[in-house]
Order: sequence, then structure tokens, then C-alpha cells
Amino acid sequence: MSRLAVLAALALAAAACRPAAESAEPAPDAPNAAAPATAVAAPSVAAAPAVVVANVEPRPPLPGAPAYAAIYPGGEIEGAPTTASGAAGDGGLVTFTTEASPDAVVAFYKSRAEAAGLTSTLGMNQGDARAYGAAGIGDAGASLRVVASPASEGETSVQLSWSEGG
Repeated sequence: MSRLAVLAALALAAAACRPAAESAEPAPDAPNAAAPATAVAAPSVAAAPAVVVANVEPRPPLPGAPAYAAIYPGGEIEGAPTTASGAAGDGGLVTFTTEASPDAVVAFYKSRAEAAGLTSTLGMNQGDARAYGAAGIGDAGASLRVVASPASEGETSVQLSWSEGG
């Protein structure tokens, strides 16, 4: 199983165990990775090397996606995004590649999430792969999860998911 799939499984498991900030242990049935994952409660994401987010304009958000879930600038979407609507709001999942580093991708989404009033709930580094999660406070229920992992030919593979409600 690829590192991206392992990180995605861990990020989704953490999202299912709200509040994520109270549980720093990976799911017991998570696939065994070569190196143990380090999950930390926010705001420990800052423990990663500081990355300056350039003043770049993101691509327009996907239909139904909030501004904090815009596609990273220059990102090339792979396949059709998965989106859904429900009583609690819209949600979706999209994968894409970019030439930016995993650290730059996470820094970009962290700044957008915080600007939208979301609170950091998940920060994880495993090798060169990065994962980040943020959620709304109380009944707001909005959330964002991003997993960025080095891919072939120097690109970064990104899995981005969001939800507007609980």
C-alpha cells in the first residue's frame, strides 16, 4: 500500500473520531507502515519546517466546495472529483498533483483553513509525506483534510477532502 493510501486511511480514521485533538493514537486497524506515524494534536503542525506560502492565487474552487478547499495553484486534477450534498451541507474528495512540496501544500491549506475560522486538529509527518486536518468549532461541523506525498518525477500527490457540516 502506498504512503498516500496509508496517510489517507489514518486521516480519515482521525476524522471519524471527533474530536480529533483528543486522540493522538492512530487507528488500531490501520495498515502497518515501515515507520510509525506521528500524529499530534494541533497546533503542533508548526513542528514541520517553516514554509512561506507565496502570494499565489488558487484555482477556482470545485462546484459546491468552500473557498478553503480550492485546488492548490497549478494543481492538475486526477480523475473526477467525488462530491455529495446532504442536509448538513456539501462535501467532497479530490486528488491532484502539483510541483510544490508537501510542506508547501500543507502550509497553503493550513492558512486557508485558519482564515476561514477552522481550528487545526491534525498534523502528521511520515517520511516526506504530510497530513493536515482542521475543523469548525461546535456545531459548525466544517472540516478539511489534506494528505500530500511525494510522487514520481518530483511531483507531489495530494488528496483533499472537505465537509461543510457534521
